[in-house]
Amino acid sequence: MTMLFANDTTLQAISEQITLPALGQSQDVYLALLESIVSQQLSVKAADTIFKRFLTLFENAYPNPLLLQEMSLESLRSVGLSRQKATYLQAVATFHLADSIDFKALETKTETEIITHLTAIKGVGKWTVEMLLIFVLQRPDVLSVDDLGIQQGIKKIYNLTTEGKELKKEMQEIAEKWRPNRSLACRYVWRWKDILAR
Repeated sequence: MTMLFANDTTLQAISEQITLPALGQSQDVYLALLESIVSQQLSVKAADTIFKRFLTLFENAYPNPLLLQEMSLESLRSVGLSRQKATYLQAVATFHLADSIDFKALETKTETEIITHLTAIKGVGKWTVEMLLIFVLQRPDVLSVDDLGIQQGIKKIYNLTTEGKELKKEMQEIAEKWRPNRSLACRYVWRWKDILAR
């Protein structure tokens, strides 16, 4: 049996009991970024419905960045997007046209460089980029201390009672044992929490 978390017997035990779903194969960072903006502060079902409607605005159901940049806010709002999200989507398209955010353009950058690069886009925060790093770019050693699910999962697994900055500090200390597999560890924590919540 592979000991991915040999320095943390607690997480190692969890990893031996849980099967993770396969990661998607898409490397379309631009499309993933648009979808993540649509999904902000929405349920999975609502976000999925609105994103599918959004795609119908474009030929071949693909949001050509030039067309998205020039589209009226009324057209974007007609599929259920808020005015703010519509402007964020257009900001992504504008940025993509000026400075490509496709997989190959980001491949040579470090995680920190990618976070700095993409959070320059209006409406894109650090958490959003960390999700891209884990699930689309599939970087192996990313820890998202700002993710609520990770916070809740780690608190329960390790019986933590702290909050805020102190909690994030403890999370980082615990996660040092997970290097160089912190992305995978996060996925196990999420999955463990999902199973526990059933």
